[in-house]
Amino acid sequence: MADSAASLYDWNEKERHGPLLREPPRFVDETLRHGLQSPAVKQPSLEQKLELVRMMDRLGIDAVNLGRPGASPRAAEDVERLARMIADEHLHIQATCAARATESDIRPIVEISQRVGVSIEVGALLDSSPVRSYAEDWDLARLDQSTRDSIAFIVRSSLPAALVTEDTTRAHPRLLDRLFRTAIDAGATRLVLSDTCGHATPDGLRSLRGLDVEDRVELDWHGHNDRGLALVLGLFALEHGIDRVHGCGLGLGERVGSTPMDLLLLNLFLLGQLDGDRHDLSVLVQYVQKISEYTGVAIPPSYPLSGRDAFRTADAAHAEAVSKAEGRGDIEQADRVFSSVPAHAFGRVHEIEIGPEGGPGNAAHWLRRHGIEVTDAAVTRLLDAAKRANRTLDEAEAAAALAAP
Repeated sequence: MADSAASLYDWNEKERHGPLLREPPRFVDETLRHGLQSPAVKQPSLEQKLELVRMMDRLGIDAVNLGRPGASPRAAEDVERLARMIADEHLHIQATCAARATESDIRPIVEISQRVGVSIEVGALLDSSPVRSYAEDWDLARLDQSTRDSIAFIVRSSLPAALVTEDTTRAHPRLLDRLFRTAIDAGATRLVLSDTCGHATPDGLRSLRGLDVEDRVELDWHGHNDRGLALVLGLFALEHGIDRVHGCGLGLGERVGSTPMDLLLLNLFLLGQLDGDRHDLSVLVQYVQKISEYTGVAIPPSYPLSGRDAFRTADAAHAEAVSKAEGRGDIEQADRVFSSVPAHAFGRVHEIEIGPEGGPGNAAHWLRRHGIEVTDAAVTRLLDAAKRANRTLDEAEAAAALAAP
């Protein structure tokens, strides 16, 4: 019989010419900075933050934004402890921090770097939004001077400097050209293109990528999810030569959140773009679960890969197909028959439940999974209970149906 995987036709590759990405993808995890700006989160403890950074390192994420130490003494203490842990445990992940484009906000990062002995990339945040500029009565000369002064201070402090322009995707090209050139002339080695309001579409990102910037500076993409396009744009950015993409576990962030780092990694894995030796995705589901636990933000049941329902089905036809594949011992086919994501590769399994749309196969699978003999009477009891219900039976309801006189 033909191999089930080999018989699948991949329309995603039909029009592709050449490699998907020019260079191996790189990532900046913003969970501990931008992710914690969500009004729905609770602040993780320091120990929990340390654990998350260790997991990011295992996932092969290139850099982690440790926070904005200029925001408060507690923020500064946490950033210093996290940076010290990266050094002491010889992690591969690089440290970055955010600061407003002022010397007073940048200075705490410089001092932490000097005390710990770790080079920390500084992302100088410039409020360059046209809307903000109008409301605050800021002019180009002021923004230009803030850019020059902040980047020059970072460079004098012997730290890598990045200019982060707020609302890049709605700013006029003349403004961006001026600020980018000023930053590069002052010594910036990175520009962060920020879709602060989630405005961009693929066409917008493509046009923005066409800006004339010098080769000696790298580009990052920081996307928000207001239009629901953050994941697509993150993948699109890498395909169009953006050097690093920012994201947060579980897609956390202001308003509707940002690029979900876990789903970015998942999709690049499925596209064959991740080095298995460098990226340990066996902890990817745990990473999402821990972020959910530590921030108090629930994982939606239908969330890809990590959601409760990601690999559950109660449909009779779907259950039958999965069950037959498992019965033949063909785990790969069971994984692929009704999902593009291989559950077992991430420590998940397919679950067949009993509901109003189910059939005998659902009931028989449930019985086998619970070590109960499959009999016509047991199958009938479960199906009768399911047909009377208005949703999938939970464990207690299924057990009660079997025990009923």
